Parts: sequence; C-alpha cells; structure tokens
Amino acid sequence: GAVYTHRAIFLHSMASSMTDLLGINERDVILHIVPMFHANAWCVPFAGVLNGATQIFGGPNPQPRDIVEIVHNERVTFVGAVPTVWIAIDAILESEPRWDISSIRCIPIGGSAAPRTLIEKFDKKYGAPMLHAWGMTEMSPLGTVCRLKSYMDALPDEERYAIRAKQGYVAGGVDMRIVDDAGVEQPWDGKSVGEIQVRGPWVIRSYYDNPESVDRFTADGWFRTGDVASVDPEGYVQITDRTKDLIKSGGEWISSIDVETMIMDHPKVLEAAVIAVPHPKWVERPLACVVPKPGMTLDPREIVEYLRPRLAKFALPDEVVLIEAVPKTSVGKFDKKVLRERFKGWTPKD
Repeated sequence: GAVYTHRAIFLHSMASSMTDLLGINERDVILHIVPMFHANAWCVPFAGVLNGATQIFGGPNPQPRDIVEIVHNERVTFVGAVPTVWIAIDAILESEPRWDISSIRCIPIGGSAAPRTLIEKFDKKYGAPMLHAWGMTEMSPLGTVCRLKSYMDALPDEERYAIRAKQGYVAGGVDMRIVDDAGVEQPWDGKSVGEIQVRGPWVIRSYYDNPESVDRFTADGWFRTGDVASVDPEGYVQITDRTKDLIKSGGEWISSIDVETMIMDHPKVLEAAVIAVPHPKWVERPLACVVPKPGMTLDPREIVEYLRPRLAKFALPDEVVLIEAVPKTSVGKFDKKVLRERFKGWTPKD
C-alpha cells in the first residue's frame, strides 16, 4: 500500500481548496460516487470537511440513473467520476430531458481521458463543466488540473476545448519532470514525450512492506509514475499513455489513448479501447474494440475512414471489432488486461 502522512493529507486538502485547483468550499454540495478503497477516500472527503461543505455518499454501487437523480434532487455542485460514467449519464439525459444537472459547477474527470466532444456537450447542453485532472493514489491523488488561464477566455471555442482536453497544469506544491528512456529530462515544448516523474509534500516516498518497489523511485528522489506525456510551453500536460499500454509498431510508438479518444468522438460510438496485438512483421499493431451507441448501426470501416485524415498511417488500427461493452475495473476504468486475454490469439490482417 501507499504510505501517507498526516502532513501530506493536510497539505493536499489545503491545495484542493485553492481556487485554481479544485476550489472546494463551504457552499459545495459534494456527491461521492467513486469507491473509497483508494485515493478517493483521502482527497475530496478531507477537503470537504476542512471547508465545511455538504457531503453526500452515493452508496456502495450507485448506477448512472441514481447519480442523475441525486444531482437533480440535492442540487449537487461537485461530483467526480471516470469518463465511462458520464457517457452513460449523457445517454440518460438525452432520453429523459426532465433531469436537470446544471447545479454542478465542477466535474473532475480522471482515470482516463474524456473525449473532447463529451466535455463540450456537458458545457453547452447541460451547463455542467468538466475539469480534466491527472493524479494517482501515490500522489494522494492530485497532480494536475486543467483550468484555462484568464487570457484564454478570449480564444475561439476550437482552441479552448483543445486545451481543456489536456490534463492541465501542475498543482502548486508538486514538482514534475518528463524523462525519456535514456534518463534525459525533456523540454516543455508540447512535442517531446517521456515518463512523468514527480515529487512533493503529498507524493509518497515508499510503499508499505514492499522492498521490491524501490525501482519506482529514482536515485535523486523522484517518483516514477509510469505515465507517458508531453508538456506544452504553457505548462499543460498531455498524457500520451501508460507505458504498459503504448503500442510499438515497426519502430514507431502509437498512443492507445490518442486513438481511443478520436474514435469516441465519432457520433455513433459509445466506447472504444485500443490494445496491441502481435504482428509477424511489425511486432505489434493496434486493434480497436468499439461499442456502438444503442440503436446505432456501425460498420467497422466507418471508423477507419473517420480516423484516416486524423492519424498517421502507421497509427491506424489494422482492424476494428465491435463488442457489446468494454470490460471495466471496479472504479470504471477500461480493463485492457481482459481485452488482451480475449484477443491474445488475434491475427490482424496484413
């Protein structure tokens, strides 16, 4: 387990109260729907107590309809979850417009990237702004949040939503660097990529009773997150992938996250997960597992043609397979281990 300290929890709660981070305050009505067996139990609940916010616990297994009903009835202002939850909620709001979720001032999104179209839709149609964020249990979990800087308010919609699709700037109190495979720190130019390494007052320094975990820390005291990203000159982080989910094809790295978010922007797609499958010539190739929206008829070739002008040729999935649902972990993240096992004997077309 990740070793926390009282000091770390207190400082993390203070940071979560900052206006340009989560901005948790006494006026908030916070709905907890993410399970409490990981970092969620140590983040927003403590910041809510610190500020005197109203807190509602959604129960052991709240379903999307339960969440919508609670938000509507209790005028919830702050509720976070992974994107798959909000995709399901969007479907409910589309079919049952009587529900009103416009009381929400902040939907922190983490665990995976939210499609840009989803962020824009919740803004414009439901009046419920999403806030991309990044972190992990080992960081208590706050690492970055994606709020626009003041001058960005004047930018065209296209540019503003392109920024909001990123994971945001580093939280005050956290140091971050991007390091390549050779251990060289990379510039913040929006192009160079490397593993995110962090340190700070609420970043763990050890795991409990796990001496083998020493390789998660560098000799100079940084925590190795295993996430690969770039950082632009304004300091906005763009997560490329988990190191274990990157696809190495013919000497080129392919980000499964980039391909997934583009596929999920397709109007007929509900969910998409991209995994690597072995290839005799290219070592690995991307396989896209796609869930159509209910009532939609989707030809896999539509996805390839949709992606063709948006992706480099080498990053196009060799095949698109339609599935009923993407398997998920207990917190709603895509469980790619299950997909890899399911398609481990898959042979993509040449």
